[in-house]
Amino acid sequence: MDFPPLAVSLGDPAGVGPELIAAAWAAREAEALPPFFVAGGADVLRSAAQSRGIAMPVIEIFHPAEALALFDHSLPVLAGADGEFTPGKPDRSGSKLALASLTEATELARTGEAAALVTSPIAKARLAEVGFDHPGQTEFVAAACSFAPGDAVMMLAGPQLRTVPLTVHVALKDVPGLITPALIERKARIVASALYRDFGIASPRLAVAALNPHAGEDGRMGREDLDIVGPAVAALGDEGIAITGPHSADGLFTAHTRESYDVALCMYHDQALIPLKTLDFDSGVNVTLGLPIVRTSPDHGTAFGIAGQNRADPGAMIAAIRMAGECAARRMGLLDD
Repeated sequence: MDFPPLAVSLGDPAGVGPELIAAAWAAREAEALPPFFVAGGADVLRSAAQSRGIAMPVIEIFHPAEALALFDHSLPVLAGADGEFTPGKPDRSGSKLALASLTEATELARTGEAAALVTSPIAKARLAEVGFDHPGQTEFVAAACSFAPGDAVMMLAGPQLRTVPLTVHVALKDVPGLITPALIERKARIVASALYRDFGIASPRLAVAALNPHAGEDGRMGREDLDIVGPAVAALGDEGIAITGPHSADGLFTAHTRESYDVALCMYHDQALIPLKTLDFDSGVNVTLGLPIVRTSPDHGTAFGIAGQNRADPGAMIAAIRMAGECAARRMGLLDD
């Protein structure tokens, strides 16, 4: 692929991110991964590789372009931020390193010096202690691109399923008041456009989950699906988007039903993430749609409880790196579907 390397953020050094980056690099040939570099944390990555028994030379670089000539035989890491860490024991210095790496990697993707951004898992509560004031990395990246949070859409993607939570990090009691026709229509348009541009799906098919059980039973179990979701779906269909719903969520994720759509739009966080993680936990990717840059992340957390024990599966990290490269290549017209 003839484009700049991908930028990978370190994540919390006490979590599984660094060791999964090392494992992904070790699998680079078998998985045909595009070249990538890590924003800082050279010593952390050396230690993480050692903990997994990976023979991985780490070479510090000063510009992303240097990574292209080094990637085949070593992991390129931008010189700068670094630190000591203890797996499974997050601390303030580690949070500062994670934030510095995320900030630098995002900026390099934003300026085009990196083809795409892959973010490793962070502990949001820990980052808040050192000045991170966003609900998550999706919102951080959107702000860095000067986009409103509502213009960035989180999609979870795996081999068997893609889902989009229309509301994300909010209390469940607040969800009904946040679901509006405008929200559904805005995010559905972003999703349909991104599936065409970044995933090469010529005519994306969207399915919308209902908010209430049995899609509200014609209003007997809540009127939101009748008064809000249904009209929004109809309006989008009138625009030419292939969209159906509201569908009762208890049947939307069965094997035969999944064949009828390319992505399921869900009303709240767990409605989208539970089926995705059940089906594709070790290969699920969190991808941000609607931004001027490509951003992906493994769809799991820091897993402090197993960090440094050679137990974490690198499948989702590998999938996130592969997906970032493929989406970037499509945007540059370098990948034919």
